[in-house]
Amino acid sequence: MDFFNEQQVLAAKELLYKIADDHLILGHRNSEWTGLGPLLEEDIAFSSMAQDKIGQSEHLYNLLHDLGEADADTVAFTRNKGQFHCCQMVELPIGTYDFSLVRHFLFDFAAAVRFDLLAESSYENLAKIVKKYRGEVKYHTMHANTWMMQLSAANEESHTRIQNSLNELWNQALGMFEEGPYEGILKESGIFLGEKVLKERWLSVVLPLLEKYGLTVSAVNYWKPVNGGRAGQHTEHLQPLLDEMCEVFSTDPSAEW
Repeated sequence: MDFFNEQQVLAAKELLYKIADDHLILGHRNSEWTGLGPLLEEDIAFSSMAQDKIGQSEHLYNLLHDLGEADADTVAFTRNKGQFHCCQMVELPIGTYDFSLVRHFLFDFAAAVRFDLLAESSYENLAKIVKKYRGEVKYHTMHANTWMMQLSAANEESHTRIQNSLNELWNQALGMFEEGPYEGILKESGIFLGEKVLKERWLSVVLPLLEKYGLTVSAVNYWKPVNGGRAGQHTEHLQPLLDEMCEVFSTDPSAEW
């Protein structure tokens, strides 16, 4: 689609920033498992999926550049934490493997649903990109689901660790669906159906899987989404990660991804 007014451009930018920032930050977080995975195949898998996410973020930043923002490297590596639109969940330290696995499960199923919705977007350039990467995201959800199934059923300790991480992350995950100021414009323009629709479809996927694996989430009236990230409110963990991410770029701005 062509953007006919300034509000549509602002709406598209807000959407692109939060998706790209989520993928960039979680990609860098998951890359911290390189050399530390509990199994060699998991070391490789997390490293590979981290690269996928960072690559996806670069293409989304390029769309922002097309809309008048700075180039991808500048956008990714020169902002401070208050300028990022990622949800708070993705910036949390990797913790133990069970924590990273549950975050991987919750995030990537949301990413898969989001990409499915955006594949039908009137914003044709965005639709093309998400169609290109749906295969990668599908692999990510298959990986997460396989290990959630295996570890939930392995033994009592394993099941308990997965359940405890789910308890810790559930409200954080709900922060992925924090609504922005342009929800109405996105829906009216056919760019995106909105965070409420995304959340409902995500719940329809993940809740049956969690139940199948004997895992539980709190009652709905106890759900308290950890919001703020979309508006630039972040944990103390984000800025140190950004400083580490930007170390090479600040030394050699000509370095390529």
